[in-house]
Amino acid sequence: MPDTDSEDELPAGWEERVTLDGKVYYANHENQATQWHHPTTGKKKEVKGDLPYGWEKKVSDEGLVFYVDHINKKTTYTDPRLAFAEDVKKNPYDFKQKFDGNSTAMQVVLGKDLTGTYVVVTGANSGIGFETARTLALYGATVILACRNLDSAEKSRQSILQERSQAKVEVMHLDLASLRSVKMFADEYRSKQWPLHLLILNAAVFGLPYTRTEDDLEITFQVNHLSHFYLTKLLWETLVQSQPARVIVLTSESHRFTDLSLDNLSEEKLSPTAGKYSDLKMYNVSKLLNVLFSLHLEKLLGMQGVHSISVHPGNCMNTSLSRYWWLYRIFFFLASPFTKSMQQGAATTVYCSVASELEGVGGMYFNNCCRCEPSKAGCDEDLAQKVWDLSEKMLNDRLQYR
Repeated sequence: MPDTDSEDELPAGWEERVTLDGKVYYANHENQATQWHHPTTGKKKEVKGDLPYGWEKKVSDEGLVFYVDHINKKTTYTDPRLAFAEDVKKNPYDFKQKFDGNSTAMQVVLGKDLTGTYVVVTGANSGIGFETARTLALYGATVILACRNLDSAEKSRQSILQERSQAKVEVMHLDLASLRSVKMFADEYRSKQWPLHLLILNAAVFGLPYTRTEDDLEITFQVNHLSHFYLTKLLWETLVQSQPARVIVLTSESHRFTDLSLDNLSEEKLSPTAGKYSDLKMYNVSKLLNVLFSLHLEKLLGMQGVHSISVHPGNCMNTSLSRYWWLYRIFFFLASPFTKSMQQGAATTVYCSVASELEGVGGMYFNNCCRCEPSKAGCDEDLAQKVWDLSEKMLNDRLQYR
């Protein structure tokens, strides 16, 4: 049976406490005894990481440790991290689900202090990307809004600063339809000598009429996959130097609805000609490429302290993703009462970005803040390797003319 929160309830007369080094123990007030194991479940727990954002640990003149919540102007002798204590895991891939499809990004990040964490979010000026950036910035992270539309990005930045004036938010230009722009963004980022702890590949396009980019690539393929592939490669060393770091790749359940395989993988399949183009089919292919990219990236970077996870934010959410065709706009609008809010849509991204139980693991696919199995093709490591190799070739073919 799965674990439930009710199992963690303490019997009468017991109290949960935490040592200064983060180990949880249990005090029995009836017999004046303490023990490391939960009196009901027998499990051990621990608290990890820094204090929540806005909290400070102090020591009184009598030598007693107490905690100050500067945001709410409160003081307590109880370590606030105790509310977020986790079971000591025997296997790093053991997860106890804490959140679901109704959870919001703000609920997921509660209790975290992201001060000193540097985050790049592509397509962060609206929708899920904005809520992801906003949530992380409000909890102390330095967030870079990597966007094509600088005016819209600046308005988003100002919106966050109005909510919390001390938030650290930067705007940088990034047009994923241009490999030249991707290179300029990476060069500028590296020139600032900032670390990079979270690279969130959020931006995507959907439902476009057939379009070739300046790099002579079908635009959905380039924006949704190849430019993010290129961006990650350019920031590779920065991620490794900043480790532990994570790459979060936004994909979709649509990745299940494509016939892409080892048998038909080709440049024309990934970047089709006009006569073989279907906007929906191309979107589905690009979303499978996202899953496979994340899978192989974990294989290459996981041992260097950089882990990659692919996530599905939600179905048919009323974001700007549908803006390119009036029929899609109507459909997404009509579906919106039955889908997630933007905050709920950002929850899985934020969870996979900050969850301490995911430290040191990657190569997984998450939906509704829960690890799920991707499609059979999405688990195919041979296909992931071939997609990586073909992406390298297609990228290098374009770059050699720069």
